[in-house]
Amino acid sequence: MSRRALRKIDTTLSLSRHLLSFDDLPRPWDILELFSREAPLEVEIGSGKGMFLLDASHERPEVNFLGIEIAYKYAEFSAVRLAKRDVPNARVASADAARVMHEILPAGSVAAVHIYFPDPWWKARHKKRRVMNAAFLGHVERTLQPGGTLHFWTDVKEYFDASLDLISKHTRIEGPYDVPERLAEHDLDYHTNFERRVRQSTRPVYRAEFRKP
Repeated sequence: MSRRALRKIDTTLSLSRHLLSFDDLPRPWDILELFSREAPLEVEIGSGKGMFLLDASHERPEVNFLGIEIAYKYAEFSAVRLAKRDVPNARVASADAARVMHEILPAGSVAAVHIYFPDPWWKARHKKRRVMNAAFLGHVERTLQPGGTLHFWTDVKEYFDASLDLISKHTRIEGPYDVPERLAEHDLDYHTNFERRVRQSTRPVYRAEFRKP
């Protein structure tokens, strides 16, 4: 299921607080520099249109959220949504998540990593591009604090099974723990825009949670 075209954005909004590049991320890592406060950090890989960041930052104001989206136009779209509501505890970086996890985030700095509906790269010769690979999962394990969680959802059963196998073979992260489907209370009551599309088309969603011991 491909991404839909984005709506036009308000170009008059200042995105200086909410939209970052890879080079804008602090080195060495300093959460105070990024959010002006110390708080648990949760990272979303592939933020898309920003629904998760917008909702989660509102529901849990005690947490800092960093979205990482490689496609600039989607990172910008997410940042506009955050800027419109003047969200203080969420930022979006237009960057390669693998580089951010490997080069910037230190060990034990992340309370949770969220990966929702990553590109499945259907063709066999392209599967090496999947974000859920052994090297990336090693960085997830390293950056998670003890007790930290990994949340992985996809609508592709083969990708789900392959990812669970990689996590089992290449990390010490415990799981998978089941994540039951929750009935949507209204039309936008979903984790992401992509989940909304999948569930409204009656296709199944495969969910799992993992925990670093």
